[in-house]
Amino acid sequence: MLTDQAYLTPREIVGELDKYIIGQKDAKRNVAIALRNRWRRMNVNAELRGEISPNNILMIGATGVGKTEIARRLAKIAAAPFVKVEASKFTEVGYVGRDVESMVRDLVEQAVNIVSIQKKEEVREKAMDVVEELILDALIPPIGGVKASDRMISDDMDEPKSDAELNEKTRERFREKIRNKELENRKIEINVKQVGGMGNVGMIGGGAMDEASMINLQEMLGNMMPKTNKKRKVTIAEARKILLEEESSKLIDMDEVKEEALLKAENSGIIFIDEIDKIAKSSSGGSGGPDVSREGVQRDMLPIVEGSAVSTKYGVVKTDHVLFIAAGAFHFAKPSDLIPELQGRFPIRVELDDLTEEDFYQIVKEPKNALTKQYAALFEAEGVSLEFTDESLREIASSAFQFNSEIENIGARRLHTVMSALLNEFLFDVPDVIGANAKIVVTQEMVKEKLGAISGNKDLSQYIL
Repeated sequence: MLTDQAYLTPREIVGELDKYIIGQKDAKRNVAIALRNRWRRMNVNAELRGEISPNNILMIGATGVGKTEIARRLAKIAAAPFVKVEASKFTEVGYVGRDVESMVRDLVEQAVNIVSIQKKEEVREKAMDVVEELILDALIPPIGGVKASDRMISDDMDEPKSDAELNEKTRERFREKIRNKELENRKIEINVKQVGGMGNVGMIGGGAMDEASMINLQEMLGNMMPKTNKKRKVTIAEARKILLEEESSKLIDMDEVKEEALLKAENSGIIFIDEIDKIAKSSSGGSGGPDVSREGVQRDMLPIVEGSAVSTKYGVVKTDHVLFIAAGAFHFAKPSDLIPELQGRFPIRVELDDLTEEDFYQIVKEPKNALTKQYAALFEAEGVSLEFTDESLREIASSAFQFNSEIENIGARRLHTVMSALLNEFLFDVPDVIGANAKIVVTQEMVKEKLGAISGNKDLSQYIL
């Protein structure tokens, strides 16, 4: 049901999260326990298994402190379908907008994609053999016009002699060239299947028709449309990608994919509900339009979080064991401003810490996906070496922390604007002015010079930083 990675112990899960996220120890520990509990539940006796509900988590913290990243990385560790939604985008039933069940349908779509990729990888080798034959047929058509798919199915059919032998020898020579990628840029003509017909189906004033019905209607009409072959002239490299996708799809059983995907969504799915504080009814009034009842949105969301059956185009999915992680800054509202029933569905509450200057220093230095490492990789693509002194990293961290304090606290996202302001000029000069094999060393003085001019001009900093 779950991947081998999901069998990691809580300490090992935290260790994986530490590779990408600095600090936030309590949040990491709680999500690690929640993930491990899924494996534990699947090993409980069947009679009790259905009674064990996931401990949904409510994360409380300012923007940019790592709430979304923790949930996203957790889903990657578990190879689980993951959906992030913003609570403020939902509207109460009866108003125009997305209905709350759409997040479950999106989760199932993710699960189908994950399972499809896994299944296609299992048949990849067989599909590659068929694709090779199709490309070969386009280059050197076989004598007698026998289809590649027929040859792959029947190994004992009589081979033609005489001129066919010469044809086969020529085909074998080209087969080797195809395998050795010697003909990647040669263009060939291939048949690509496409559905003809009506394009996207729209509906006027369809308030009474829910989103699931609309999706099912579009899929039904799409299946009714005749499928035609369109000839396209593409390179062999492009043809291989197009044909591999088509042939892999033919070799997998979509009914099996749908069945596994539904089980995966039900037992492994993670739904991250961001900005949940914006649908809380705060005493100060807060934000939101007068026509949309925030409490109504919460009550519409409650059955999904509690556990209900949702219809999707792939079948009915139960949300009883989907893990819900909600998050919000709660600057103008408190968790207690949520309706009591919804509060009760998020029993684990974690407060994330604001980022310190030392945290910023660790963020630009330690994680596997640190911005400094990302920029170094971009310059390396041009043959240019980019290095940062330790003092420059300290200065970048100090500047980001200062800008957050003086302008607006947007957490670690501030580093993106700081790094952009620092390195954009170099990125523009590569490769025209700064050629290959050059080396750029970012020093503390350089950081002060680049960022000092912006931070000194408060009006300008409002727009840039």
